[in-house]
Amino acid sequence: MHKSINIDRAMDAVVRQVTGIDNPGFCLDCGEEQEGCEPDMRGGTCECCGEAFVYGAEEILGMLGG
Repeated sequence: MHKSINIDRAMDAVVRQVTGIDNPGFCLDCGEEQEGCEPDMRGGTCECCGEAFVYGAEEILGMLGG
């Protein structure tokens, strides 16, 4: 997991997803936030680096123990 992805960043993304219209996720390889991710997405393709390591915010929060 990229060092920039932490529990605070994941929690913020989940809150935005639940309370608004955002659907964020993160690339575990490069750390970039991605839009249009289902909460349980696993292995999506990153728009920035092209790797298949995009996970939905809720999925990442679970990985971090949140």
